[in-house]
Amino acid sequence: MAQRKDTEMTDKEYDRLLQKTLVVFKPDAVQRGIVGDILSRFERVGLKIVGCKMVNPDKDHYYTHYEGISQMISRRGQEAFDLTLEYMASGPVIAMVMEGIEAVALVRKIVGPTEPKSADMGTVRGDYSHMSFGYSNSKKIGIPNLIHASGSVEEAEKEVDHWFKVSEMYEYEDVVDKFMR
Repeated sequence: MAQRKDTEMTDKEYDRLLQKTLVVFKPDAVQRGIVGDILSRFERVGLKIVGCKMVNPDKDHYYTHYEGISQMISRRGQEAFDLTLEYMASGPVIAMVMEGIEAVALVRKIVGPTEPKSADMGTVRGDYSHMSFGYSNSKKIGIPNLIHASGSVEEAEKEVDHWFKVSEMYEYEDVVDKFMR
C-alpha cells in the first residue's frame, strides 16, 4: 500500500525529530545500584545509547551545567543551587547521551518531574524515590531524585556538548533503527 504523499516526512523534518539528549545517573542512583533497572526503561522504548561514561566531575563542571546552561539560581535560588552542587559532588555519576525520535520529551516523560513527591507511579522518580522539596530544604540537602534529564532541545544540545567530546560519541545502526527510525 502506497503512503500518502502529504504524510511523508522529508529528511530535514526527520532529522529535526531525531534528537540527542543528556541523561545523568546521579550519585544516589549509582550508589543504590539501580542504574541498570532505570536504563532498561530507556532502551525498551527504543532510545539508543550513543555516549556513555562514569565520571566524578568537579564543582566547576557542575556550576556550568546547573547555572551556565540551565540557570538554576534564578529558578530555584542560591541555596538550592549550592545544595545540588554538594549533592552531585558526593560520588561518581554515569553520563549518557540517548538518541531517538523526540528523545528530549520522551526521556522527560519516562523520568517524571524534578520533585520525586510529585512524580506519578510508573515514572523513574515515582517508582524509585519519594522526597519532597520541602523535606530536602528543611534538612538542607540536595534532593536525591536519581537522574538528570535535559529540559529542552536547546538545553540538551548545550549539555551534550558540555559533557561529551565528539570523540566520545558513536554512530551505529541497531535493530531499532530498522523498525522505528
